[in-house]
Amino acid sequence: MKRSATALLLATSLITAPAMAAKPPFDTPAPVAFMQDLSSGAVLYAKAADRRMPPASMAKIMTVYVAFDMISRGELKLDQTFAVRPETWKKWHGPAAGSTMFLSVNENVSVANLLYGIITLSGNDACVVLAEGISGTEEAFVSRMNEQAKKLGLRNSHFGNSNGWPDGGITYVTARDLSALATATIQKFPKLYKEFYSKPNFTWGRTMGSGQAITQANRDPILGRVAGADGLKTGHTEEAGYGFTGSAEQNGRRLVMVMAGLTSFNQRIEESVRFMDWGFRAWQAKPIVKAGRKVETAEVQGGSSTRVNLVAPRDLTATLPGGAVPDLQLRVVYNGPIKAPIKKGQHIADLMVMSPDMEPQYLPLVAETDVAEAEFFGRAWAGFLSLFGM
Repeated sequence: MKRSATALLLATSLITAPAMAAKPPFDTPAPVAFMQDLSSGAVLYAKAADRRMPPASMAKIMTVYVAFDMISRGELKLDQTFAVRPETWKKWHGPAAGSTMFLSVNENVSVANLLYGIITLSGNDACVVLAEGISGTEEAFVSRMNEQAKKLGLRNSHFGNSNGWPDGGITYVTARDLSALATATIQKFPKLYKEFYSKPNFTWGRTMGSGQAITQANRDPILGRVAGADGLKTGHTEEAGYGFTGSAEQNGRRLVMVMAGLTSFNQRIEESVRFMDWGFRAWQAKPIVKAGRKVETAEVQGGSSTRVNLVAPRDLTATLPGGAVPDLQLRVVYNGPIKAPIKKGQHIADLMVMSPDMEPQYLPLVAETDVAEAEFFGRAWAGFLSLFGM
């Protein structure tokens, strides 16, 4: 929502008595790092967050996002199957193909299993088979990826293939954009996210000779190491180093983190776990407004009523340094006047929470009641009064 200059001051009774607290320190050898608390929108840490970089397999989050979006719209079904083309199999099998799902030539594989192969096993082959199955060619599917990136406002991201394979700089992202993509995946497709993103291992394919089933572990470095960890995706190439975009939820707080440019598999584990632990331990959720409480009244244009109450849709909390409460300033912001019709529960404003050394946090406010569009004479009278500034 665009924040306008028509912000309104919130009643000071909502502000807890301040006691200054410094932003918790954190240092990491990762050249790029970013963390956001989704419960409040607070950015807890940002290091080179807008630097363009190769994502390696973290690009697969977008491949999965496109599939999830199509599934949610009924354009793609989990039990739908796609065949592994001989040309695709030839290119994406063997040691030179990186991580694979160990698909077989001409094998028919369901969308669900391809998604497990992409998310759990980081299968480059699975990405291309899914892309070709959906769009006919990988190139056509990549156009879908870039369309979604534009819709999500990922201004510093572009995709050149479906699996993040090095392509001479055509594919690039930023940590902030990866966090936004992960956030959109979690919030827009919660059921699909829960179903596919936290599987500890997956079995597909068979070994040569003995024909033994191949089971591979999820590469997620915080899964099983951080309470509440449930996604998302690692990445590694010589060019990109070791990276990870991850998420975990504890006590109602969900964090999304991104790290990139680390030097080893083990360092990625250590730094990812340490980063996520810091996010939960060094910060606290501070209650701001109880669910249902009126925060402000907003003007309504062209409505059966000229004003509507703004209320908290849930218990609203801000993310603050642990141990003390910073000096808070609260302000209601919206594009005013708001135009009718308005539905009860519609998100029409935000409560902006400001504190020293932190980016503003925006918490949603909704309409307390419906406001119907005014009848003709009501609109005419309102227009007449506006001519005189009334």
